[in-house]
Amino acid sequence: MFRTMARGCAAGAAGTTALNAVSYLDMALRGRPSSSIPEAVVEKITTKAGHPVPDGEGRDNRLSALGALSGTAVGVGTGVLVALLHRAGLRPHAWLGAVLTGALGMALADVPIAGLDISDPRTWSPADWASDAIPHLAYGLVTYGVLASA
Repeated sequence: MFRTMARGCAAGAAGTTALNAVSYLDMALRGRPSSSIPEAVVEKITTKAGHPVPDGEGRDNRLSALGALSGTAVGVGTGVLVALLHRAGLRPHAWLGAVLTGALGMALADVPIAGLDISDPRTWSPADWASDAIPHLAYGLVTYGVLASA
């Protein structure tokens, strides 16, 4: 079980790296700014938990760092979940597994956004959806590829 979870961590970390690379490439090519949504999620969750990020010097930097760390946690955690499902015998064909892994990662990232009333995905433009879906597909390809190759 430990090896499966460690493999899932490694796969999720590799997938998260691919997601970040594709996102940054998109930002570089289109000149779009980074998203402030991860910071907004962290701000809402920490406030609801009764431990808001303190006001003052460095607050924006802390929110930015915690937003990035939360994305890494979702990516690695999704990798562990998919590794456990893979171990349990759920092993779809490579392409389907990659798409399902990417969709799972996307759902685990986007559901809190909607649930916390930070953004409504139903109002997103096609470009907004592409900016979310394409990096998550890269995540799924790499994460599932690492798991399936082991």
